[in-house]
Amino acid sequence: MLTAFARAFKTPDLRKKLLFTLGIIVLYRLGSHIPVPGVSYKNVQICVDSMGTSNSLFGLVNMFSGGALLQITIFALGIMPYITASIILQLLTVVIPKLENLKKEGQSGTAKITQYTRYLTVALAILQGTGLVATARTGALFGSCPVAREIVPNHSIFTTVVMVITMTAGTCVVMWLGELITDRGIGNGMSILMFISIAAGFVGALWTIKLQGKIAGGWVEFGVVILVGLAMVALVVFVEQAQRRIPVQYAKRMIGRRAYGGTSTYIPLKVNQAGVIPVIFASSLLYIPALIVQFSGSQAAWATWIQKHFVKGDHPYYIAAYFLLIVFFAFFYVAISFNPEEVADNMKKYGGFIPGIRAGRPTAEYLSYVLNRITWPGSLYLGLIALVPTMALAGFGANQNFPFGGTSILIIVGVGLETVKQIESQLQQRNYEGFLR
Repeated sequence: MLTAFARAFKTPDLRKKLLFTLGIIVLYRLGSHIPVPGVSYKNVQICVDSMGTSNSLFGLVNMFSGGALLQITIFALGIMPYITASIILQLLTVVIPKLENLKKEGQSGTAKITQYTRYLTVALAILQGTGLVATARTGALFGSCPVAREIVPNHSIFTTVVMVITMTAGTCVVMWLGELITDRGIGNGMSILMFISIAAGFVGALWTIKLQGKIAGGWVEFGVVILVGLAMVALVVFVEQAQRRIPVQYAKRMIGRRAYGGTSTYIPLKVNQAGVIPVIFASSLLYIPALIVQFSGSQAAWATWIQKHFVKGDHPYYIAAYFLLIVFFAFFYVAISFNPEEVADNMKKYGGFIPGIRAGRPTAEYLSYVLNRITWPGSLYLGLIALVPTMALAGFGANQNFPFGGTSILIIVGVGLETVKQIESQLQQRNYEGFLR
């Protein structure tokens, strides 16, 4: 693998892409440490040091921003508005016929949908930035921190508007940096930035677990976490690469004097067809009750019940609801992202068929049957992986800052595999031995 890296850097155009990607990553991490105007950096550091960066309410967004959210920097919102906008547009494509027609138009339609995604990203960034500033002003961002209400000393409208505009502009810059990596670098830009944001918190999270440990100065807990992490990575790689290949045979067709077709191929159906989307959906949905309670400030019985069962994230009610929502969204997302009837019609149009299955409706029913069978283990796997930060190492006091589990490990392994495959393909084009044996 090290030899392959050396050969990759010896190739001029590939070296240029790798160095360009590394340069964008450096800029992104630099922006994640520049505070927003109007924020007391000293008070922010006091609250972060006293409470840590693990916050059950804002944990997901903070993870995607590489810890920039709780630092209230210009890249505080990170890539999250773009992810949310992309998911919303993908869902709307199934519901709105105009968007569905744009998707079928090819490259021009995809460019139009990308433009809509950018507009929606800006709108969501304004909403999320306003919510973050309002939360910081009330002191709710850090809860019981003694200087939480002094994070934003000036509560004037002008200061608030400047803060929101700065964070929205930061989100637009992050989106632009991601597109630059996609066009001129290696891998998918948005995925690379997500990867870097999550990986940036790994060292701090591991060291926190070591400091909080009680056996042999924390080294036992640290070693157990590393072993669990390696096992998790192996499991995720195994399942993410697993797929059910459905054979497809194309009949020969005579066009003029030439025969076309007669080839054999397959439809790859992944065990985890939905990816990390169900985990994001479930996490976001379970944040809503906690947000309502926090912003309402109510002390009613229902607010107390939600505060007790759904805020900390370790109550059995929360765990059960989280697991069931992940399973539900896994089936939901697979149902809207893979249309068996459309696949069956395209196969029939081009003379393809599954051996032993008649073309048309029987093919669609067969594909739907196979998809449902492999989605069950995929959804259960997602639920178990997502619950690792809550369930694993509970006896050692592990918290939601546990790095090897849930959304973080799924994204890091998935993006890592895709990026390595892209570098591998470019090395193979130049007759070099790549990463994969």
